[in-house]
Amino acid sequence: LANDFSILNSLWFALGAFMQQGCDISPRSISGRIVGSVWWFFTLILISSYTANLAAFLTVERMVAPINSPEDLASQTEVQYGTLYHGATWDFFRRSQITLYSKMWEFMNSRKHVFVRTYDEGIRRVRTSKGKYALLIESPKNDYINEREPCDTMKVGRNLDAKGFGIATPLGSPLRDEINLAVLSLIENGELTKLKNRWWYDRTECKHGDKQDTSRSELSLSNVAGIFYILVSGLLLAMAVALLEFCYKSHVEASRAKIPLSDAFRVKARLTVGGGREFDNGRYYTPANQINYLDDEEYHTNTHTQV
Repeated sequence: LANDFSILNSLWFALGAFMQQGCDISPRSISGRIVGSVWWFFTLILISSYTANLAAFLTVERMVAPINSPEDLASQTEVQYGTLYHGATWDFFRRSQITLYSKMWEFMNSRKHVFVRTYDEGIRRVRTSKGKYALLIESPKNDYINEREPCDTMKVGRNLDAKGFGIATPLGSPLRDEINLAVLSLIENGELTKLKNRWWYDRTECKHGDKQDTSRSELSLSNVAGIFYILVSGLLLAMAVALLEFCYKSHVEASRAKIPLSDAFRVKARLTVGGGREFDNGRYYTPANQINYLDDEEYHTNTHTQV
């Protein structure tokens, strides 16, 4: 029975195990079996993790909401959408001359039930519609609601329009210029941004880690670090066992063949690197040219010694 675990055959064994195709040779020593078992376990977990992650990735890709822009919203009828009745957004769509927004207004105006009377009614409708209703509201309100519990809403797509809020003063009031300069100063020094972050995001009630886009999730090294630890530990254990086996068998063969221990080490090392023929009793036939003896008779006697 041949058990030739040379370097090339060892690489072939590792590749066959990794590709789950098996190999025509198998380890027989304890250390070899430890290495083989750990490597099989490593490849099993690694490939299984990759396959499961790939399946989840493809499944989530199919489950991602198809609405990512106003164009997507206007090109379908499955997801209904509406605005606050007689609100600023309602008036924006009603007056818009842009083809896309006019089309959206025609859709909403032909289905009066999509309009809501209050923001609370619209938000409640979004949460209970299971993805079949979208509420078009001002971005500050949208951003604020998305940071409040139960954290089950999100903003989709870009802003449709940009408008500013003004502070009314009497005609000719000297306060107008002072307020304008004060507001410009707040914008330039970033105070308005700080205030928005303070009241919108810093006091959020939602954990943003739970809102990550799962359609872009990936299998990182930290997710599979455990199997690498097992692999390294198994290799270290196998190396220690292999060293003990090497020393023990070399000592036994040196005692049996009555040769120096260094010669037994050398022959054993050559057999390990170059391979040999192994029989059921676990011993190798040592080629005659791998042992050098000074005495010809002793050399002849040990030509077929099993090591």
